[in-house]
Amino acid sequence: MRRFGPGLLVTAAFIGPGSIATASVAGANFGFVLLWALLFSLVATLVLQEMAARLGLVSNAGLAEALRTTFQSPIINRSAVALVVAAIGIGNAAYEAGNISGAALGLQSITDFSAATCSIALGFVAALLLSGNSYKLLEPILIILVLIMSTVFVMTMFVVGVDFTALFKGLLIPSLPTGSILTVIALIGTTVVPYNLFLHANLVQEKWRGVDLTTALAESRNDTLVSIGLGGLITLAVMSTAAVAFFDTGKQFSSSSMATQLEPMLGSSATFFFALGLIAAGLTSAVTAPLAAAYAVSGALGWPIDSSDRRFRGVWLTVLVIGTLVAAIGTKPITAILFAQAANGLLLPVVAIFLLIVMNRSDLLEQHSNSLAANAIASLVVVIVTALGLFKLATVFFA
Repeated sequence: MRRFGPGLLVTAAFIGPGSIATASVAGANFGFVLLWALLFSLVATLVLQEMAARLGLVSNAGLAEALRTTFQSPIINRSAVALVVAAIGIGNAAYEAGNISGAALGLQSITDFSAATCSIALGFVAALLLSGNSYKLLEPILIILVLIMSTVFVMTMFVVGVDFTALFKGLLIPSLPTGSILTVIALIGTTVVPYNLFLHANLVQEKWRGVDLTTALAESRNDTLVSIGLGGLITLAVMSTAAVAFFDTGKQFSSSSMATQLEPMLGSSATFFFALGLIAAGLTSAVTAPLAAAYAVSGALGWPIDSSDRRFRGVWLTVLVIGTLVAAIGTKPITAILFAQAANGLLLPVVAIFLLIVMNRSDLLEQHSNSLAANAIASLVVVIVTALGLFKLATVFFA
């Protein structure tokens, strides 16, 4: 664990209930044909997270802090700050609702408590962890639990008899079956998580404080590559096991039947194990989302990036409370989670554009500013995600 940096926490943040549910929905409803969206998402995540980490290490500033000093025009500067605050605040609140809903779904399946009670209890636990910074002590345990569940998914993928010809075809040949746009946007939104860009830029400064910059950049890139690659393998396994268990089998996919995809490996223990995995994954993400919102909003508004500052604490508490209340109202868990991931997908172009602008500041990054290749790949990510979002909005308003 000591050899890994923030990349592993970024992976644990996106391998939450949202990614498990969204990947399961994609596999159950469309088989392997949407795997290209996962591959695209992983490339985008690697490129954007590397940028965020490089920004933090070279400039010793978070993304929101750097953005606040980027535009010379006061009007444009204030508009950009307001957009970040609103987008990250609303986006993270939606994402938090999905995290709490997913963890509550797991807790509810092994207890007699209602969904509302489970949501409030988990929100309270997350608040306790954040308020005392004790999440740093629990973080390795939660990450290990998520990785154990992920290992079982990967092992199950090889047990259930996956059609690897169809798998590679789905990875390499893009297609958009009828009704799949929202799922594609959700897959992208659950992998390329906008708030992780803010989180990563701040956490690398803590991890490699006092380390030579060249060494820190190399270690950070390796950490990001290994961690994101691991996350991609996990999501691939979830989609594959769901495709084998549900797609064209006649079995009904629902929040209560998701554990079915692990039965070939775990038998009757699948439900209990799946529930524990959802709780661990949900709690990990339920802590990181409000924390990232606090980093982003505080940095954008020029507040101290300090966990003891009342404004910093006020931001994460607001996001946590809203997310918990939305989850407790009784929204269907899978619906809430899928909506949260889609919202993240629609938010991504805004954050990616701001990151791209900052990463081309030679006054801030000097020789470490973006290369032509990095700009080209990041721009392609923005164009594709924006096009998908606009297409989805057009189908909503002009259907």
